[in-house]
Amino acid sequence: MSRVPAYAPQIRIPATYMRGGTSKGVFFKLTDLPVAAQVPGAARDKLLLRVIGSPDPYGKQTDGMGGATSSTSKAAILAKSTQPDHDVDYLFGQVAIDKAFVDWSGNCGNLTSAVGSYAIHAGLVDPARVPENGLCVVRIWQANIRKTIVAHVPVSQGQVQETGDFELDGVTFPSAEVQIDFVKPVDGDESMFPTGNIVDDLEVPGVGTFKATLINAGIPTLFLNAADLGYTGCELQDAINSDPAALARFETIRAHGAVRMGLIKEIAEASNRQHTPKVAIVAPAANYTASSGKAIAASEIDLNVRALSMGKLHHAMMGTAAVAIGTAAAIPGTLVNLAAGGGARKVVTFGHPSGTLKVGATASQINGDWKVEKVVMSRSARILMEGWVRIPGDCF
Repeated sequence: MSRVPAYAPQIRIPATYMRGGTSKGVFFKLTDLPVAAQVPGAARDKLLLRVIGSPDPYGKQTDGMGGATSSTSKAAILAKSTQPDHDVDYLFGQVAIDKAFVDWSGNCGNLTSAVGSYAIHAGLVDPARVPENGLCVVRIWQANIRKTIVAHVPVSQGQVQETGDFELDGVTFPSAEVQIDFVKPVDGDESMFPTGNIVDDLEVPGVGTFKATLINAGIPTLFLNAADLGYTGCELQDAINSDPAALARFETIRAHGAVRMGLIKEIAEASNRQHTPKVAIVAPAANYTASSGKAIAASEIDLNVRALSMGKLHHAMMGTAAVAIGTAAAIPGTLVNLAAGGGARKVVTFGHPSGTLKVGATASQINGDWKVEKVVMSRSARILMEGWVRIPGDCF
């Protein structure tokens, strides 16, 4: 009789698969993770890589929960908050698809919209703070960037209300609206513009010199004029993602922007910091057809924005980049503000590949420095599946 080789059996870990905004990710309670993965380090990273199905040289994540795009290769770890006047601590991991790498350098604004809902559902919010009917205000401590985010989660009969009629471009079905407030996305002791300038000349050897707005709000972001790179700002994913030379050029620009922003010291370090900074192109409002076939009229929007995430053009817009867009739009003279027509503005609606998004920001200039008190946008979230994920017991 042949013997079956002995391998470590699979283990199962409680998990919830959620959509947040235009992203999806696997959510865990910190205390449900194996002890070795309850602290930052190699064990945690290896566990999440195996859960998501990375690294995958085929780029499909077939043997995991990932969806083979930057928007669907994500994980979140939540715990009761250790911070005063907060309900939940939220840690976000952007899992690389073809590399054994988890980027903890920034937040995912889209997935943030699911954090409040998950926290209530998982019992991480004090029941006394959850109304029987109405909006539950969930105070989130975003541990990656050490910022406060407030989610206004609808509750019906004591349970999170997930269904509704709120439509979000980039998401197929309507659901309940969740307002997200990014409170003071730039601390008082931080520089919103790391270079000290609203617009810089960014020199990229071998590529060119470009006008750029380098801003740290929501997530470090590098804005360029679409026309300076030969684009209209109305492009859909395939126009850029099918062009390896264009993607390589964007990555080179991003790397030099990261150095200019002080995020890295050497260009070579950029490959290990794929999540930040983001790079985006802006253009004045123009008619275009979204990826769904929906016609977007120039009269509906203030400007067009296209942004890249993890080396590819995003199918809609990253929530954190939307914070940067809203903030930059509110500050006269930035490339975003100029593309929107210039002047003072508190709300901006921009076009992206899947449609449009409205974001509001309150900015003010104090002693020559720009400050932003709050950026507000509406998203939605929904539990897709809950139970356990299984991974080989010896993979971490």
